[in-house]
Amino acid sequence: MAIVPAATLVRRSNDVDYPFHQDADFRYLTGFPEPQAVAVLRPGQEHPFTLFVLPRNPEAETWTGRRHGTDEAKTVFGADEAKTIQELEPALPELLRGYDALYYFSGRRPDLDRSIDSVLRSLRMGTRDGVRVPYATIDLATVLHEHRLIKSPQEVECLRRAVQVTCQGHLAVMHFVREGVLERDVAAVLEYVFRRHGAEGVSYETVAASGSNACILHYTDSGSTLREGELLLVDAGALVQGYSGDITRTMPISGRFTPRQKDVYEVVLAAHRKAVDAIRPKAPCDAPHVAAVRSLTEGLVSLAVLDGDIEELIEKEAYKPYYMHRTGHWLGMDVHDVGRYLEKEKVYRPLEPGMALTVEPGIYLPKDDETVPADLRGIGIRIEDDVLVTSDGHEVLSAGLPITVEEIEEAMSKDLDLPL
Repeated sequence: MAIVPAATLVRRSNDVDYPFHQDADFRYLTGFPEPQAVAVLRPGQEHPFTLFVLPRNPEAETWTGRRHGTDEAKTVFGADEAKTIQELEPALPELLRGYDALYYFSGRRPDLDRSIDSVLRSLRMGTRDGVRVPYATIDLATVLHEHRLIKSPQEVECLRRAVQVTCQGHLAVMHFVREGVLERDVAAVLEYVFRRHGAEGVSYETVAASGSNACILHYTDSGSTLREGELLLVDAGALVQGYSGDITRTMPISGRFTPRQKDVYEVVLAAHRKAVDAIRPKAPCDAPHVAAVRSLTEGLVSLAVLDGDIEELIEKEAYKPYYMHRTGHWLGMDVHDVGRYLEKEKVYRPLEPGMALTVEPGIYLPKDDETVPADLRGIGIRIEDDVLVTSDGHEVLSAGLPITVEEIEEAMSKDLDLPL
């Protein structure tokens, strides 16, 4: 059997909570959007899927919004049986009887952990009387996350929509960017466009990094002013129907790349193309990274950032000061989605149809690194797309969003026209 908890509300300050975000595993299994709930899955029973939820409460709903309650837990979300969350603890002894193993996410809900541990200890004292109770507690992630890694056709459509909305936001930014606006203005435009196109919000905090800020991988200060002659790196994604987009584009604030900016951009774009080309069924899931590392190392030599034999530079990881992250990650309900990468130690699993991943090579040349040619210092460029593994190769879900120097410059020549 399995017991699966929803996320809980998290206090921000005084009587104000952070915006609620449902636990992705719970949402994947139930679709239920409210906090505090618990799903109990008991195969072979008359009611194999039971939801324990917050009860309807007119006074509470006046303050914090309408609840679905037990009736809609069944009629809308398909539970075989629904009870209030207050009924869970008294029901645990009976729910846990008759099974050898409990699948559970220990540590996510300490209050529930304590209740389950207490009931199991009590039940195990009665096993001499023939009571059958779980002696094995197994991390539910060991099976559930492998299911989540391979997307169903319905999930692919949700993911495709999230990526399409993400593309709309990035295209709007290309029309909007100009000297004098703030990085936070860029983030505001993105979220506005995401929500106008049906997103629940952002799938992670937006990175809008101008100038040398782009050399900070997860830059979120967003307080700098966009300046003529610098680049802007935008890493942002929309959250649609619980699925995450994740795209990065780098663009010239003036609307046109300088010759040296273009040189670095073309190196990253070449690595991006090599990485995408490496995605196909049965290829190791690190194949895009291997392809990108080789291409970027060759490019860093051509830029006079590195010097030496390509094979030796790769073996010594000489590229790492300028490309320190992996080329991608799984994508799905979580932006860094679940699923293992290794079959065994240092052996990467093969790609399979239905897997979705990002491809995001980059080059980051710190402004204070005196080993880098002076006219390249402070340049940070990353190019990221979202890719689905198909039966005969791959599909770039974000195809169509400007990516070449010429396409980006063309998009930036147009003005943003937003309905307000």
